[in-house]
Amino acid sequence: MKKTNYNEIKLEKGVVFEYSFGEVKLLVYRTNDFIDDETIMIVKNNKMAVIESPCFNDNIAELEAFIKESGAQVEGVVLAYHMGGGTFLPNVKKYATKKANTYGTIGGGKALVENFNKAFGNIFDSSIHTVTNLIAGDTLKIADTELSIVETADAFDIVFPEINVIYTHMLGHDCHSIIGGNAHADAMIADLESYINKNYELILTSHYDPEDTDDVKTKLAYVKNIKTIAAKSSDAEDFKNKVKTEYPNYSGLNYLDITAGAFFPA
Repeated sequence: MKKTNYNEIKLEKGVVFEYSFGEVKLLVYRTNDFIDDETIMIVKNNKMAVIESPCFNDNIAELEAFIKESGAQVEGVVLAYHMGGGTFLPNVKKYATKKANTYGTIGGGKALVENFNKAFGNIFDSSIHTVTNLIAGDTLKIADTELSIVETADAFDIVFPEINVIYTHMLGHDCHSIIGGNAHADAMIADLESYINKNYELILTSHYDPEDTDDVKTKLAYVKNIKTIAAKSSDAEDFKNKVKTEYPNYSGLNYLDITAGAFFPA
């Protein structure tokens, strides 16, 4: 499987990338919204599980129409990092771990939704999903597919063992990431090395199109270099200038600002 081996389905606003893994179909919806959200769907035996929720009203309507037209029966929405967009598929079961539910309803995820609501206003659905089914163990059987639940600092990642694919919140091989200091960088390095060792077919995220292990290697080198640059910088501005010089074409400068603040707190 290559990350480019997909059938592209263009919608009015977003795009769906359709990957075939035999009897399992993977659909990744690029919303083309203001915060580059992605929603993932896995389909087997005409049963569907949705991973994460779109949060802009036009994307919610568009994806609901796409799902309805597909004819697949939605068995649930699994919510890890994105609890906003609470009007999406209102009559479908919503799954999350206790930690993810806390993050999304009263923690950092809820705070992000509030900030986005202030920024975007009525086009953004700031309502929060109500979790109907708490995931208690480290697996979830849904849509005839077993998902492995991997707890993270804020919520959880998901491994799809049947197709050797992992979903995590963020990767992005050519954009900056939020790195919360040396300890967080070390944790990211360990995670990225594990992705390489396990040789996942695809790495799915909430804010980037599907990537592969070559992209992970690129990100791994970036995180290691961020640590090196931070160690050689005198303050946050010096650090940011050095990073921008080394990665002039990287997007996500707001994430770089957050990283600089973590390595050089005021």
